[in-house]
Amino acid sequence: MSLRFEALARSHDRERFSCGVDELDHYLRRQARLDAERNVAAAFVVVDEAAPPQIMGYYTLSAYTVVPDEIPEALQKKLPRYPRLPATLLGRLARDRRFPGTGQLLLIDVLKRCHDLRTQIATLAMVAEAKDERARSFYLKFGFLPLGTDPRRVFLPLGTITQLLARKA
Repeated sequence: MSLRFEALARSHDRERFSCGVDELDHYLRRQARLDAERNVAAAFVVVDEAAPPQIMGYYTLSAYTVVPDEIPEALQKKLPRYPRLPATLLGRLARDRRFPGTGQLLLIDVLKRCHDLRTQIATLAMVAEAKDERARSFYLKFGFLPLGTDPRRVFLPLGTITQLLARKA
């Protein structure tokens, strides 16, 4: 199986996608393309090159900012004293139930994309807003740290992303 990550397009079969979370399924089917057209969120999908319309998983990215006080104190000391700092928001990430293991591949692509974009637009970290405890555990397993007081918000500093990608290379 040869996988390809690409921007969500009209040609992708959004109706057959099912991750088991109604909110995430509905978003892909009814909202993701509109959000992309309105420049609210960029949606990306992973497909098998042999069956390109079938979506195995998807994620969305948006520009975001964080308040320095929400970042752990040890990391704050290394940052400038601005009221808000740039980050990239991983708004949604879901894989179709028929393709176990795809979530990790999606996250790796997210981190590569965030890392590559840093030369074009500043980003301090990847921020994710987990829908539930299962999603939060998924992010924590990959080194994400708590962000602020909302237990669903987690982040991964760009320096950590760079180190992770260097190990994968």
